[in-house]
Amino acid sequence: MSTSNQRRAERKRASVNAIVTDVISGLPIGHLGNLSSTGMLLISAQAPRSEALYQVSMTLPGSGRMLTQSQPIEVGIQEQWHEAAASSGQIWAGYRIVAISDADAARLESWLAQA
Repeated sequence: MSTSNQRRAERKRASVNAIVTDVISGLPIGHLGNLSSTGMLLISAQAPRSEALYQVSMTLPGSGRMLTQSQPIEVGIQEQWHEAAASSGQIWAGYRIVAISDADAARLESWLAQA
């Protein structure tokens, strides 16, 4: 079964370079390729561990009624797959969102609705 067939939520492409940061290490782990209410694609310089769990923070581009640049969203994610990208030195990795607060989920849904 292809990865696209496993997706249940429509993904929104990030229009600018939104950096995703590992909350525990404080280091960036990649930038957002696309995002949905249930998962995300990150583009990074190194491959994640298979099925690894991460607590990450990101500030979504743009602003809306419930979302401003100063309000990062924090989510728990789990790696589902990764592969080398067409660009040398880049890895594409798909993650499933496994934990998100109600407030961050509402802000994420608001951002996704702006598409």
